[in-house]
Amino acid sequence: MLSLLHHPHLVNLIGYCADGDQRFLVYEFMPLGSLEDHLHELSPDKTRLDWNTRMKIAAGATKGLEYLHDKANPPVIYTDLKCSNILLDEDYNPKLSDFGLTKLGLVGDKTHVSTRVMGTYGYCAPEYAMMGQLTLKSDVYSFGVVLLEIITGRSAIDTSRAAGEQNLVAWARPLFKNRRKFSQMADPELQFKVRAAQHAPSHGRRKYDSGTQPVQRCVNSENKKGLMIVTVDENLADIGI
Repeated sequence: MLSLLHHPHLVNLIGYCADGDQRFLVYEFMPLGSLEDHLHELSPDKTRLDWNTRMKIAAGATKGLEYLHDKANPPVIYTDLKCSNILLDEDYNPKLSDFGLTKLGLVGDKTHVSTRVMGTYGYCAPEYAMMGQLTLKSDVYSFGVVLLEIITGRSAIDTSRAAGEQNLVAWARPLFKNRRKFSQMADPELQFKVRAAQHAPSHGRRKYDSGTQPVQRCVNSENKKGLMIVTVDENLADIGI
């Protein structure tokens, strides 16, 4: 499937090698590793990602996912979107990788794809985790979790934290209900930047607040209509400050 998908924000399949019963895929080299490396596994001598770089990565990942959903024919459900599958080139341009769990999207009058749950715990949309019903909006939920990780610096699931903070989405939802508390979610490395935006002139404040909305809507399990990735792409620029 990957050989048929071409986009600047999808990792490029260069070739393959067959040796007896062994099969190897050869991909382009991504020198800066994964987004997970920079958010959760950064060595002490490395600098944390600044806000603009995080937003650049988020925007690029959105473009890649939008291509899979809206440009590929038939549409492709990524299924396993997470920080470790977002790879970075030397300029921090992101590319989606690992298409081993992808599914062809909805065709005809189908409303979902029924499948055994195979995504990563903490990133799976509730309807997929509980009923095995996979849709394009399942990817959007997963992307919302990635956005939360980018903003907070926290992992989707972190059992080392207190019970009420182990699941990132469950911890963040109450904070989203009060925009004055949004700064409490920020990665400590970004606290100054976020707090400055919270006290910016009214235009900047409105822009910042509007940028949080797609993050909240992505992971809103009560939103039965879901959110299309193209809408996220249209609003993501408002997050940058």
